[in-house]
Amino acid sequence: MPENFIVTAVHSGLRLDHFLVRQYPDTSRAFLGRLIRCQAVLVNTHAVKAGYRLHEKDIVEVTFPEKEPSVLVAQPVDFGVIYEDDEILVVDKPAGLVVHPGDGNRQGTLVNGLLYRYPVLPGNQSERPGIVHRLDKDTSGLLLVAKTETALRNLSESFKNRLISKTYHAILLRYPGRDSGRLVAPVGRHPVNRKKMAILHERGRYAATNWQVQQRWPGFCFVEIGLETGRTHQIRVHMASLGSPVAGDRLYGGRAGATVELSIDRQLLHASTVRFQHPVTDKEMRFTAPLPDDMQRVVSCINERDP
Repeated sequence: MPENFIVTAVHSGLRLDHFLVRQYPDTSRAFLGRLIRCQAVLVNTHAVKAGYRLHEKDIVEVTFPEKEPSVLVAQPVDFGVIYEDDEILVVDKPAGLVVHPGDGNRQGTLVNGLLYRYPVLPGNQSERPGIVHRLDKDTSGLLLVAKTETALRNLSESFKNRLISKTYHAILLRYPGRDSGRLVAPVGRHPVNRKKMAILHERGRYAATNWQVQQRWPGFCFVEIGLETGRTHQIRVHMASLGSPVAGDRLYGGRAGATVELSIDRQLLHASTVRFQHPVTDKEMRFTAPLPDDMQRVVSCINERDP
């Protein structure tokens, strides 16, 4: 079914392709451009070019092609399980593992591994069976997985209502200026680089992050981070905005200089603790995953260098 938009005065004068980027922030510019060229985007029932300047009250009609059903492959994939019962799993995701299939990652994801161990998961017809939240590929740590429809529905609702508490630990480049703090700054898709998120005061979504410095060294610090919201790349964006990006996070300026003799191959961010009510029994649950080996090695190296 096509989607229709009526252009308001705010968007009058915008190029059509720029307008679509604002309406579909999670869709690539290249894909939206192809829709325009294939005449899947009409303005006032007519095909126009990407550079067409919109007018107030123009009607933009967008038709997305129907997705071909994809078959998820069950594969053996290495990941740890912290806890399991008939309703849920608590997974310790290693860094480097993609959570669910997507463009360029059809196999070898956590979902492929879950289906290998648990052939029947809620939402098996989707790309994300059992998945109620995600971690970035290079972020390690705890992830909740639903094994039943009831658990999937209730956990999703708990995340939506911010009833699930998650604590992270990270190694940052530089000191954020204070030993602790709370940053409230809306986060949204970067207007130019679609792979990035950014602080966008007008178009971003509310995001709040708390941090506490636990150890400090020249050029680095080890912090505990609590999330009040769960926006994409939230910790990475917020910490970078304080001048203290997550070490190893090249997307947000966390690349350690050549003079730093440390082996940092990924963003040093770990989802260490999760607290929630069981989606069926309502029992209070709390789980912790220890700091992974690569982060422990970096901490040890810095401590030896700067005791």
